[in-house]
Amino acid sequence: MDTDQLTTRVADQLGAQQRLLVAFSGGLDSSVLLHLLATLRCQRPGMQLRALHVHHGLSAFADRWVEHCRRRCADWQIPLTVTHVQVDARQGGIEAAARAARYAAFSAALTEGEVLLTAQHLDDQSETFLLALKRGSGPAGLSAMAARATLGEHLLLRPLLGCSRQTLESYAQRHALTWIDDDSNQDTRFDRNFLRLQVLPQLNQRWPHFASAVARSAGLCAEQEQLLDELLAEPLQSLLAADRSLAIDGLTDCSPVRRFALLRRWIALFNVTMPAREQLQRLWEEVALSREDAEPQLQLGAYQIRRFRGRLHLLPPLAALRDVHLPWQPDQPLTLPDGLGQLIAGEGELVLRAPQPSQQVSVRFGGVQGAVRIVGRVHSRPIKKLWQELGIPPWQRERIPLIYYDEQLIAALGVFVCEAGQVPEGERPWRLRWEKKS
Repeated sequence: MDTDQLTTRVADQLGAQQRLLVAFSGGLDSSVLLHLLATLRCQRPGMQLRALHVHHGLSAFADRWVEHCRRRCADWQIPLTVTHVQVDARQGGIEAAARAARYAAFSAALTEGEVLLTAQHLDDQSETFLLALKRGSGPAGLSAMAARATLGEHLLLRPLLGCSRQTLESYAQRHALTWIDDDSNQDTRFDRNFLRLQVLPQLNQRWPHFASAVARSAGLCAEQEQLLDELLAEPLQSLLAADRSLAIDGLTDCSPVRRFALLRRWIALFNVTMPAREQLQRLWEEVALSREDAEPQLQLGAYQIRRFRGRLHLLPPLAALRDVHLPWQPDQPLTLPDGLGQLIAGEGELVLRAPQPSQQVSVRFGGVQGAVRIVGRVHSRPIKKLWQELGIPPWQRERIPLIYYDEQLIAALGVFVCEAGQVPEGERPWRLRWEKKS
């Protein structure tokens, strides 16, 4: 494949996209991609091209790599952003953690309408396929990498995915490119390096078209997954509520194969790591089918799947708020913890009796004990029974702001008002607005 063919291939992959962010490590692959795009920019005057280098802090040479990337981008007149990240190797190992940190940096750097380009190639596809095979993945995992994907709301393109590393090396030599050789790429303790250095050379020597065959198999797996997505889209939608919880009843009569396929597609809506088959089995048997009075849950990394009133809920990490106590001067908005928004006094649909000048207003979360009497009820009810009657899931009960005047519970915002918070006849009500984050 000559230079013109490679440039045409990248141009075809881009289509009409004009605002491009390139993941630029400074290695061979991303150097070739960035140079190709810089060349293509001459043919597309409207193209906006910039690069992002992620500094992991894992190598003693990382600062040198930054300087190399700065020089190349200066030579090619491409704006460069350098982002420093922290890599937590406890999260699935150093390779997975570094990848997660990189993609989080990419996602944060992308601006509206911008497309991310990464430089994975045909040999990378073989490595990804074999790693998925080693993990016992199904068709979704064996689909490996797609030439077009998404990262949040942004398009992710891999325009070199059909090109071999040898093709990229030939291009780099022809254009006298220089690039970084990461010393860690020679460390076969890392699974990907082990495949690249010790396994794939033998496979490619025995079967010269092995990488192309793997790419075809990955493509066929991707087609099967796409077909299942299309066939199951309507049944899945029928099981979903507005909060994306999933009806258990709609799964009970399904075959195990269909049930697990629906559960996987439901979990995929949340962009979390897909559970293994054994975890899906536990999800069904220990959570979905547990006894009615249980509060079962399955941990998926930092996320949880829980059941409430015949539905499965997938929950993001939630901070413990039971001990939070926020004094509030109502003449100022109050910012709530853990992304719960803010409270604004003097406006809104939440109506309480006004606090006395001597009373301290505070906001708390959970920890209510004993019985509570609310407006509209003749008798008091134990708080746990009250939450149940009002249909509040257990994990939300500590995330509803509780208004106190001194030590007296006045209201659970948006859920109930205690008798002590009822507006006396003839008095002006105190209005509150809970401005939740979207």
